[in-house]
Parts: sequence; C-alpha cells; structure tokens
Amino acid sequence: MPKMKSNSGAKKRFSLTGTGRVKRKKAFASHILTKKSPKRKRNLREATLVDKADEKRMKVLIVK
Repeated sequence: MPKMKSNSGAKKRFSLTGTGRVKRKKAFASHILTKKSPKRKRNLREATLVDKADEKRMKVLIVK
C-alpha cells in the first residue's frame, strides 16, 4: 500500500504546538478592515487553537 499524503493546504494553514494541540490563524482579517474597530483587528492578529472537537480531524490532515 502507498503512504497516505498529508493535505498540502492544511499543512500551510495549521501547525502543531509543543504539547500537540493544533494552532490556527483567525479569519476575517484580510480585507474590508475600515469598518472593523482597532480592538477587533488587534485581536484578529493573535493565533489561536483549533477547538478540541475538530482537533483529531485536523491532525489527520496535517500529520502524515
């Protein structure tokens, strides 16, 4: 059997932390920024973790 390929798109968007959680960037920060408040834009800069419920599926995509 050939090896499973990891998902190239997911590899670029998600990364694993040292403890094995999955890190992601926040959405809604790329355009139409004039109507968004500075506080909202500042909070969108920080990376966050993928929800526990979706973590297993993300790991299947990125770790192969």
